[in-house]
Amino acid sequence: MATNESSGSVVRRILLGSQLRRLRESRGITREAAGYSIRASESKISRMELGRVSFKARDVEDLLTLYGVTDGAEREALLGLAREANVAGWWHSYGDVLPGWFQTYVGLEGAASHISVYEVQFVHGLLQTEGYAHAVVVRGNPKADEAEIERRVSLRMERQKLLFSERAPRFHAVLDEAALHRPYGGREVMRGQLQHLVDISEQPNVTLQVMPFAHGGHSGESGSFAMLRFPESDLSDVVYLEQLTSALYLDKGEDVAQYERVMEQLHAESLPPAESRELIGRLLQLL
Repeated sequence: MATNESSGSVVRRILLGSQLRRLRESRGITREAAGYSIRASESKISRMELGRVSFKARDVEDLLTLYGVTDGAEREALLGLAREANVAGWWHSYGDVLPGWFQTYVGLEGAASHISVYEVQFVHGLLQTEGYAHAVVVRGNPKADEAEIERRVSLRMERQKLLFSERAPRFHAVLDEAALHRPYGGREVMRGQLQHLVDISEQPNVTLQVMPFAHGGHSGESGSFAMLRFPESDLSDVVYLEQLTSALYLDKGEDVAQYERVMEQLHAESLPPAESRELIGRLLQLL
């Protein structure tokens, strides 16, 4: 329950931010003027409206007054949302190894009802074994000491509990065949990873497909991405694009629609789940 509540806090922060933005825009008030009213900068208002910072009750109260929200019930509903939005997520304890831009993703991931991903370079983090994850982390952080590496692996293992939780999301992964051939951690680690993919693909909430080399070029030419859908009707779907030192979160309708079309094509072009398991099984036999 605590995990769902803390994950939901990210969603509530985004919802509150979007409602404050709509209220401000409906009154024709600039971000600069809104910032002045709470003794803050224009950029602080921008971060609040994007749901990227926590909310102080006094700031929310002052903004609601500025925006002309005087109804007691409406004010209390938004202030209650602000209180819920400030619940710390479990991942905050990993702040030493978790960059701020990825904390948002972990929160959204935990609150999503449906997650679709496409991966090229390696097996997706939610599907990695501990040994494979260790090898990936070492490769990506060559200067890290063993303690930091273990913290990063522990974080990844903690995230995976999501797939087996009471409110587990639907998880649909498309892995490029290249990710299954590229060795991480040696023969035994790869054997364990491929067997894990076969096993977890039998989970009722997990759909796993492989984009085979034999297909040639395909619609995933722009690289890896994830799409998250939420049970809250007020929250739009989000496309997540990870970069080396930051990430992009796309939620504009036209952007999401383009990625949705690509994801649908990937689902149609990839091997069906049963054939994907057979391909992974054949690769397993070769190791």
